[in-house]
Amino acid sequence: LKLAIIGQSLFGQEVYSNLRKQGHKVVGVFTVPDKDGKADPLAVAGEKDGTPVFKFPRWRVKGKPIPDVVDAYKSVGAELNVMPFCSQFIPMNVIDHPQHGSIIYHPSILPLHRGASAINWTLIHGDKKAGFSVFWADDGLDTGPILLQRECSVEPNDTVDTLYNRFLFPEGIKAMVEAVQLIADGKAPRIPQTEEGASYEGIQKKSNSRVDWAQPAEAIHNWIRGHDKVPGAWTVIDGQPVTLYGSSMLGGSVPAGQALEIDGASQPGLVTKSGLVLYGTDGNALLVKNLQFEDGKMIPASKYFSSGESSSVELTDDEKKMAEEIRNIWKGILSNVGAIEETTDFFKSGAASMDVVRLVEEVKQKCAGVQLQNEDVYMATTFHDFIQMFVRKLRGEDQEEELVVDYVKVNNMTVNMPYQCFIDGKFEDAENGKSYDTINPTDGSVICKVSYASVADVDRAVAAAKEAFDSGPWGRMNPRDRGSLLYKLADLMEEHQEELATIESIDSGAVYTLALKTHVGMSIQTFRYFAGWCDKIQGKTIPINQARPNRNLTFTKKEPLGVCAIVIPWNYPLMMLAWKSAACLAAGNTLVLKPAQVTPLTALKFAELSVKARIPKGVINILPGSGGMVGQRLSDHLDIRKLGFTGSTPIGKQIMKSCALSNLKKVSLELGGKSPLIIFSDCDMDKAVRMGMSSVFFNKGENCIAAGRLFVEESIHDEYISRVVEEIKKMKIGDPLDRSTDHGPQNHKAHLDKLLEYCETGVKEGATLVYGGKQVDRPGFFMEPTVFTDVEDHMFIAKEESFGPVMVVSKFKDGDVDGVLQRANGTEYGLASGVFTQDISKAMYVSERLEAGTVFVNTYNKTDVASPFGGFKQSGFGKDLGEDALLEYLKTKAVTVEY
Repeated sequence: LKLAIIGQSLFGQEVYSNLRKQGHKVVGVFTVPDKDGKADPLAVAGEKDGTPVFKFPRWRVKGKPIPDVVDAYKSVGAELNVMPFCSQFIPMNVIDHPQHGSIIYHPSILPLHRGASAINWTLIHGDKKAGFSVFWADDGLDTGPILLQRECSVEPNDTVDTLYNRFLFPEGIKAMVEAVQLIADGKAPRIPQTEEGASYEGIQKKSNSRVDWAQPAEAIHNWIRGHDKVPGAWTVIDGQPVTLYGSSMLGGSVPAGQALEIDGASQPGLVTKSGLVLYGTDGNALLVKNLQFEDGKMIPASKYFSSGESSSVELTDDEKKMAEEIRNIWKGILSNVGAIEETTDFFKSGAASMDVVRLVEEVKQKCAGVQLQNEDVYMATTFHDFIQMFVRKLRGEDQEEELVVDYVKVNNMTVNMPYQCFIDGKFEDAENGKSYDTINPTDGSVICKVSYASVADVDRAVAAAKEAFDSGPWGRMNPRDRGSLLYKLADLMEEHQEELATIESIDSGAVYTLALKTHVGMSIQTFRYFAGWCDKIQGKTIPINQARPNRNLTFTKKEPLGVCAIVIPWNYPLMMLAWKSAACLAAGNTLVLKPAQVTPLTALKFAELSVKARIPKGVINILPGSGGMVGQRLSDHLDIRKLGFTGSTPIGKQIMKSCALSNLKKVSLELGGKSPLIIFSDCDMDKAVRMGMSSVFFNKGENCIAAGRLFVEESIHDEYISRVVEEIKKMKIGDPLDRSTDHGPQNHKAHLDKLLEYCETGVKEGATLVYGGKQVDRPGFFMEPTVFTDVEDHMFIAKEESFGPVMVVSKFKDGDVDGVLQRANGTEYGLASGVFTQDISKAMYVSERLEAGTVFVNTYNKTDVASPFGGFKQSGFGKDLGEDALLEYLKTKAVTVEY
């Protein structure tokens, strides 16, 4: 169709671009005039594409159409007017002119909430459903026939911004494109609007958005969030208007705080470390996170009484002399700048990484030996901020905000564990106040309550990560300085390794010695390995055909992707975090990580250490919660450019689908496995028994590369099984914190129940249960190490992963190398595999033919931070560890220069 786009804003721009991609011809863009010399995004897109763009300040004067404007519109010959968002009144002779008329997007489920502030009123009224309508324009106010509608649930703490960004914006774009296609295909309905349930509300402005305190807490909460961010609900505090943002209903007890009088409120508010607590007439409470004053300054509500402390310090005469000395240093570095003003930005004025070093060293040399770090420059980029930072350091009053952490202590141990969401450098409760119990698998007791992140928390975390990537010091930082911070983080992890291992053991059931060496030890190694990569990320120069007489230079650059999401499993909570996030951060990205719901605690402790390492705020965000809510939102979020996932194959497929449908974000998946281990008769029997047991029982079998099926050559089969059972009987099952324990509890009860069911299935199908198969008779989630033999290829336990301490053994005929290879490869998984033989030719023959991402020869579980790790087939794609992992978090840009 030939389309006229009438409207404005980024929404209008996206509708315009997507309609053109669908093959429709936009014959004219009609939008608002430039403001302060800046064109509307819709105008920018149209002008870039060469589409005729008209910027009329108005279409009517005194209610009558302006003839020249209408004639200009008619000249483009549109067959349909598309009005995605339009603040101007369009005359009816324009609305009705095209062959197909006009369609309009409206952000409510019409006939409810007609009018210009529909999103605000959806929230103010506490509606449980929100949505939008695409309707045919008529001469009424949002009364035309409906073409299509879409709806979504309203989250308890949704704001205008979150509702718009989560649903109304992305889904609205798709719907407008769909509506145009329905019209083009002659299938667009015209469903008359009913007047039943119809409502019209006026436009919300700052003047009519003052909070009325004479109502219940939930109504006040709805009023505040219904104006967040525009136009902003406000009240009067200490004689001045203050706008309230980030409201949530407060569940549970009210934290301690300092009273604050609120004009018109039934009782004073409380400034607490979590924010400003406010009360409704029903005695219930709500929590406000941020406050904004008339001058535009916004502060955390928790800092209301201390906000003045971070105001500009008054310089002494000696400090003023030093400030002038520093001004001269800046002037020497920024020689292209005429004068160093208070607002002069070091980097925007052309400074580079070498200039950072020079500034730090010159200040150290000429200004009382004050010790600055390179990152101090990145944190205070304007001259004013730099002087303030310098003076505070000179006085020993470094104003860097101390991280506030609520800890829980477990079993009378001196183990401090954060339990809240970690967003934008701070620990805080979930916006909806929800929490859940995390369980100690050793005895089934509750370790503590952990914040249960909501969709709103995901949106805040992603926004923080995007801000940190786009505008924060992380994106401007010299790669070597970034590496230094990651080295510092690894050092802190090592310093706290016993505490981390204890938390890991309590939360996941990992035996302490294994947690210390592998869960924590390899995590430290991983961060050190990738810290070393930070300044070695480089592109190539590429010879191309020259366009004579000119010459060309083509080169590639490796660039970070932006905001990345990481979703990790529960078997190695800290190590899986390290495997993915270390590569992600080394590449220069920022991240939002969701730990497994049942094992969140080491990830939150890691977040605390990242602050101590001076990783800038917003770079790392940790959200405990459910996969169905947090994981799904991360998959769908349009600001996330990459998602790394380790978990089951079915969930991996769902994530891949969501990532593709949302914004085609890059994905790497490490999924299920059924790793074969082939043991030939010419093996070193002692080693094959020892390593074969490790291949199955390592970390209680909760190991993604665990040998899911052992093939033992017939002539040694019985001896091998006998030796294995003999060794199992020597294993000590018990408290994972006991340093002599060999085998701890399974991670959580639901998993233990699945393992018991798995063993019952094996017995029913005719496999021989040689040992174990039962829950250990003691508190907690302990499973006996289990051995099955006589397992045939068609059986369930031969095909499906147990992810537990279950050895599944099949024998194969002596000398039948190709036959056992066929059976070993007869699975849809391809994560790992192994072979034991002293015949090197046989070992190489088998390793070349095993269809798996990792092959172990005469060893097992031998992973290393420098060696790539990942699977084939339905075990996923993409790599963790090694240089390959770094490439998962980078994009390649090709640049061609003609000279």
